[in-house]
Amino acid sequence: MSGAGSQSAASASAAELVREDDADPGVPALHLIDAAHPDEPAGRGWPIRRGDLEVVLRISVVIPCVDEALNLPSVLSQMPSKVGEVILVDGWSTDGTVEISRDIRPDVIVVQQDRTGKGDALKAGFEMATGDIIVMMDGDGSMSPREIEAMVNALVAGADVVKGSRNLDGGHSADLTRTRDLGNRALSVLFNAIYDADHTDLCYGYMAFWRRHLWALSPSVSGFEVETFLNVRASRAGLKVVEVASKEGRRLYGNSNLHPIRDGLRIVRTMFRERIAPRPVLAE
Repeated sequence: MSGAGSQSAASASAAELVREDDADPGVPALHLIDAAHPDEPAGRGWPIRRGDLEVVLRISVVIPCVDEALNLPSVLSQMPSKVGEVILVDGWSTDGTVEISRDIRPDVIVVQQDRTGKGDALKAGFEMATGDIIVMMDGDGSMSPREIEAMVNALVAGADVVKGSRNLDGGHSADLTRTRDLGNRALSVLFNAIYDADHTDLCYGYMAFWRRHLWALSPSVSGFEVETFLNVRASRAGLKVVEVASKEGRRLYGNSNLHPIRDGLRIVRTMFRERIAPRPVLAE
């Protein structure tokens, strides 16, 4: 991606930050800023600087929520100021989730979910996002928005998709029970065997990717198997997936809607069903 017109000379340097072969005519060009002219407005975005060149990325964070009014203050208050767009997908909350989110962040974009399920919520949020990068995270307070920076850096360094891992050095979980942890590791081993991958944490919902890859990553599943679906699609589309260490805390308030056995079976079915489904292909 590159700027237009008089900034053609800067575009070559920009390729060091964002690869030229990633250009997509359907996505607005990144805003290139010459550091020699600091009076040029950067807008609200995530600046990536190298030498005299600054590339400003727009980051969209998608948060699916159902009755997270007590947890959202912690999540939204930690959101980096460089995040330009926060999209809250509300699954018919009755506890003031929407009102609280607007009180904390007046510019939040609220999408009312038509159906139910995390996968359906993420699909709605992805379709609303306008950023160069889309980050998906939970609204229960277990994921720190401060980790978004590591994900952005990995994407800028060449990754197509970045996923948090609680099992890498520097990561951990204060929420996983021993049974759930063993199940997650077993599912990761199965996924790696089927898709010739090396993921260390399959069932974790903290992920980021370039929006131009939505052709492969738009969910068509409704439930908690959505993380597995996205990993399968990324693998089958030939996208470069990179893991970064993530520290998962406990849900601050309320109870999770996760059902380990039922959702585990849905994850296994998703792995095998998508293995024989048509491979995602980018239409010309």
